[in-house]
Amino acid sequence: MTSIRAVSFDFGQTLAELDTAMLSRRLLERGVRVPVEQLEGAVPSAWEAYNTAIHRGESGHPWKTLMSRLLEVAGVEATAASSGGAGNLEAAGRAGDAEGGLGRSALVDWLWDEQPRRNLWRRPIAGMIELVEELQRAGIPVAVLSNSEGRLAELADELGWRARFVAIADSGKLGFEKPGREIFAWTAAALGVSLEHVAHVGDSLAADVEGALAAGMRAVWFGGESRRIAGLGERVAVASDAAGVRAALQGFGLSFP
Repeated sequence: MTSIRAVSFDFGQTLAELDTAMLSRRLLERGVRVPVEQLEGAVPSAWEAYNTAIHRGESGHPWKTLMSRLLEVAGVEATAASSGGAGNLEAAGRAGDAEGGLGRSALVDWLWDEQPRRNLWRRPIAGMIELVEELQRAGIPVAVLSNSEGRLAELADELGWRARFVAIADSGKLGFEKPGREIFAWTAAALGVSLEHVAHVGDSLAADVEGALAAGMRAVWFGGESRRIAGLGERVAVASDAAGVRAALQGFGLSFP
């Protein structure tokens, strides 16, 4: 098996997850009340919709597909509520902005427009940035490889993470995205190794795992299901947490403490 010399990580739902408390607050800015627990409960369905959109090659950014499904499952209605003043705000919490009349589609568009300035994927996932730091200390080059909106480096700066990475491959800046080969090739070049010497870690089967494998990398499916990769061979592993990612990388022959 070819040795692994570098690692790339997806950002959203791999290094940092959707901050549903922040999303709840942002929706409230538009008069829409959605409890955090309802948003949390909608996350798995939203990611399923995201992966389905990528597999089907649907037009439009899959971020909007994800957010639309998330809001739908969390109870935000497709059309706006009729305005009824402050007394009707509770009803508007499901349907839209009691003053401005925003429905689900308009909310998704607003959140998308706001995303470069107020990125919602900012809640660190336990142990993951610490794993990045372990790799860095061992002299292993690490990059971020993500479908994002063009300001991922700025978010990494805001979180104090920027210095951990040799490069940040942000599809919004580069103009190409996962699962296409080009973004994986760009990342490998930035890491200073060929594609077969990179292991990519990410949460999306379609964008991260299948994209990385098709490009020639190895892949760790973060939060994935072993039964769904049964036919993909020894170039892919599944991990449910940072310890599992560490074990998977070591299983690929990467040596670090």
